[in-house]
Amino acid sequence: MRPKSPRIAVRAIIVEDGRLLMVNAWPDGRSPLMCAPGGGVEVGSSLPDNLTREVFEETGWRMRLDRRLGFYRRFTFMPEYDMWAEKICTIYLGQPTMQLSAPLEEGHTPLWVHRSDAPDILTNSGDAEFMNWFA
Repeated sequence: MRPKSPRIAVRAIIVEDGRLLMVNAWPDGRSPLMCAPGGGVEVGSSLPDNLTREVFEETGWRMRLDRRLGFYRRFTFMPEYDMWAEKICTIYLGQPTMQLSAPLEEGHTPLWVHRSDAPDILTNSGDAEFMNWFA
């Protein structure tokens, strides 16, 4: 096993009319990854700027950030990078403003899920814990 590398990430809980925007992704081409939109943070850019970029790339949606909710830490294997990582992920609450395009990232599908269903279908327990606040 390779050593874990710290990875800073940011995710959004985007709420509209009792539904939450999620992403169905296939990072390794075999197994689905149902998660809140977001991703890794690029050096030299703020967390909100990174989140805005990631949400647009994964969903085609623009959003308004309302506030930071908190953060979580988890250890996971990242098949797309063939490495184990310690992920430190900050979670924000936001609202959609406009969908401008289809997702820019291949293999990503935006999905609106009723808020009561969201925690049970997420593949990441950190996202699910924050989604529980809105279920």
